[in-house]
Amino acid sequence: MKIGVQLPEVEREVRWGELVRMARLAEEVGLDSIWVGDHLLYDLPGIGPRGPWEAWTSLAALAEATDRVELGPLVAATAFHQPQMLAKMAATVDEISGGRLILGLGAGWNEREFRAFGFPYDRRVARFEEAFTIVRTLLRDGRIDFQGEFYRADDCVLSPRGPRLAGPPLLVGSTGRRMLRITLPHVDAWNVWWARCGNRPQGFAEESRRVDEVCLEVGRDPTEIERTVAVLCQFEGGGGRVMGGRVPEGIQPIQGSPAQMAEALSAFGEAGADHLQLVLDPITEETIASLGPVLAALGR
Repeated sequence: MKIGVQLPEVEREVRWGELVRMARLAEEVGLDSIWVGDHLLYDLPGIGPRGPWEAWTSLAALAEATDRVELGPLVAATAFHQPQMLAKMAATVDEISGGRLILGLGAGWNEREFRAFGFPYDRRVARFEEAFTIVRTLLRDGRIDFQGEFYRADDCVLSPRGPRLAGPPLLVGSTGRRMLRITLPHVDAWNVWWARCGNRPQGFAEESRRVDEVCLEVGRDPTEIERTVAVLCQFEGGGGRVMGGRVPEGIQPIQGSPAQMAEALSAFGEAGADHLQLVLDPITEETIASLGPVLAALGR
């Protein structure tokens, strides 16, 4: 089971130097991946408007700043870029990283940032379906001629291609059956956010079974889909890492000694998880370093 970490989003204002130190520290302690959220703006209770750094320029720089870890958006909103440009950016980051990109994709959900930055919020899944067709075809085949209701690509060619002939692995971040029907015939991996599964192995397993069901509906072997889950972990000083708010009532973060945390994370693997993206509360260099003993307790 792979284990990665999500870098800070809007918990506080984090300057670039600290983000680079976090990414390099994640490599040093033995993590397998680093992830950034693809968001633009939130309205935080008691704080006001706040946004993170832009995801794709950050991923390009993080690819250069690291040597081993996989990296990707968790997940990229297809609405924020023309799909041809999204494929172009993904191929470029995959090249910079030497083939370490995992391309997480979704339709987006935060209406505030859609309105503020001028992206259409209506019919998001229908728009996603067309964008997903263009992105995956360009990355895997290198060329597409497409005329849809929302997007058009006239004999678009992806040149140069990235370091992998079939492009980076595709991951979908959604639990909606319509989104799953669109993506599961094509993606390599699926992700569920911790709040969606109650931050529990049992909740993850329930969502994963729905993926199995949809795979069978669309003619995909369920064993071909890697299962990933974001898991909320709390350390000393944490106060609820939810876009400036609090952990929803009834959800318990993973916490305790390194052995206790390792046992709790192992339970997700026993429930079928192939890759965990840890969401740390608080998210600091110190808490990333604290994952070292947890990984050791996992036998890493």
